[in-house]
Amino acid sequence: QVQLRESGGGLVQPGGSLRLSCAASGRTTDTTFMAWFRQTPSKVREFVGACKWSGLITEYGEAVKGRFAISTDNVRNTVYLQMNNLKPTDTAVYYCAASLDKNNYNRPGAYEYWGQGTQVTVSS
Repeated sequence: QVQLRESGGGLVQPGGSLRLSCAASGRTTDTTFMAWFRQTPSKVREFVGACKWSGLITEYGEAVKGRFAISTDNVRNTVYLQMNNLKPTDTAVYYCAASLDKNNYNRPGAYEYWGQGTQVTVSS
């Protein structure tokens, strides 16, 4: 019912910035939360941030607070992740997700729909 497609990943130097996009299609009005997660080969998928389409609620994981920001464009049905002051430890595959669940916004299991992921590499 909902399709998601990420874009905007790439190689960036430490301290640099990137903006990721997640284009949503289908019955997006059924979704409660939109979120970003990230995953490295060495650890479990990690919560990055979540929001509602209205923008009234925005939540972030502790590792990215103050550096990353989620925003929405309801006309384009697109969610953005602005990443500033990037660190090598931010290197990961970043996924967007959509949830029908009103609870557990920071848990991967709460999300029914996922994009294919986009690689972000932070290196000199």
